[in-house]
Amino acid sequence: MKKIDIAVVDYGMGNLRSVSKAIEHVAPNKIVSVTSDPDMIDAAERVVFPGQGAMPECMRELDLRGLREAVINAAKMKPFLGVCIGLQMLFEHSEEGDTKGLGLFRGDVKKFSPADMHGNAGEKLKVPHMGWNQVYQGDTPHVMWRDIVNGERFYFVHSYYVIPEDDRCATGFGEYPKRFTCAVAQDNIFAVQFHPEKSAHAGLQLLSNFVNWKP
Repeated sequence: MKKIDIAVVDYGMGNLRSVSKAIEHVAPNKIVSVTSDPDMIDAAERVVFPGQGAMPECMRELDLRGLREAVINAAKMKPFLGVCIGLQMLFEHSEEGDTKGLGLFRGDVKKFSPADMHGNAGEKLKVPHMGWNQVYQGDTPHVMWRDIVNGERFYFVHSYYVIPEDDRCATGFGEYPKRFTCAVAQDNIFAVQFHPEKSAHAGLQLLSNFVNWKP
């Protein structure tokens, strides 16, 4: 099997090519592979776990393609980046379809409450939360935020957000309109709700940080 530096997990959910192209842009000397082969994921030095769509379908496709074990093993042993649904799937449970997640983080995934969807001027906010929004780093910024300004804007598309049981894993926050966790970290895992591949310079910097991250 050929050497793989970075595996992008393909379970049929998400715009994986844009993710891989963004990584190739910041790491032109690395071998990046979009793959649904568990052996290739096992062999990769780093793993990116993206996704978009509905949580029930994502979990079902992950299992149908026999990728659950490979993803869990990667998240336990090597630099691992979760993106969007790839963040939510790491948690224990989502109220979207009453779906059980992978349980690598303790906590739940909740939908934005319609009762909260009003801005400071009383305007109605839409769900999904879609577009550019600021991301605020934790009190002790994670190394994955290197060279990224606190309050930098990233691109979001989501209706659900994670609620970690242990706040210490939360390393990034957004506001819509209330504060919500949009990035978590634990050992060799870093996962974000926003899309770095769609987030211009800041997103590319985050991906570059991941390529060079040595947890």
